[in-house]
Amino acid sequence: MDIKIGIRDSGREISFESAQSAKEVEFAVAAAIEGGVKVLKLADSKGRLYVVATDAIGYVEIGEEETRRVGFIA
Repeated sequence: MDIKIGIRDSGREISFESAQSAKEVEFAVAAAIEGGVKVLKLADSKGRLYVVATDAIGYVEIGEEETRRVGFIA
C-alpha cells in the first residue's frame, strides 16, 4: 500500500510503500496525533523506519490495498 505524508510548510511529501494494512496505518496516525505523541513511526516494505514529528504533519494519504497486476491491458 502506498503512503504519502505531507509536511507543513514544505512543498515536498514523504512517499513510501508499506506492508502494513490501511487500518494499522490509520490507527497509528490517529493514536500519534490524538494521543499527544511527539513522533509518528511507520515502516516501509523494505524495513526502513520513517519518523515524523506529529506537529509537522499536514496530511496522511493512505492508498488502497491491492495486489499488483501482471500483464498488459489492451
